Amino acid sequence: MKLLSSFALVVGLAAGVLLISCNSKVEPTFLSTDITNANFGRDFRLTDHNGKIRSLDDFKGKAVVLFFGYTNCPDICPTTMGKLAIAMDKLGKDAKRVQVLFVSIDPEYDTPVLLKQYVTAFNPTFLGLSGEMQATRNIAKEFKIIIQKQVGRTQDNYTIDHSTGTYIFDVVGRLRLYVNSSMSADVFFHDILEILRTS
Repeated sequence: MKLLSSFALVVGLAAGVLLISCNSKVEPTFLSTDITNANFGRDFRLTDHNGKIRSLDDFKGKAVVLFFGYTNCPDICPTTMGKLAIAMDKLGKDAKRVQVLFVSIDPEYDTPVLLKQYVTAFNPTFLGLSGEMQATRNIAKEFKIIIQKQVGRTQDNYTIDHSTGTYIFDVVGRLRLYVNSSMSADVFFHDILEILRTS
């Protein structure tokens, strides 16, 4: 009788633990800035470097990493793309569940051919996106991206000052994270993995 009672107690405790485990939500621990429920950065509609019109819906089921830049950028853009390439390598098989998107802020220069050469040099799965200049401005405004062209001695000699952070969406298309450009590849790796693990 005592043995039966002890067995019932153990089973009861195990069931209770299982119930708690099933009901408790795993909270992510991010190293970058959590901007979940932000009222901006809701969507985009741009053409990828293969000529296909893209929006967030096209990438449901994947974490989406979105960065605004231009192919002639001398520093931040290639540095950030390099960090993302390292993070994707570290993700291994999980990288198949991630889509990195590079949005051109210089669509008049960044042709689809040039965009493809640029982004795939970092990783063959990366996609370059672009649109008409007005569409680019509209999407930049939606994502709170500042774009300011600085013309040099000639019209073709210029740089573009721009916001340098990276946005990360979860697998259902919700904007979740803002990653400062000073963050390392390890931060991208950690936070993308957290997004995949908890969303």
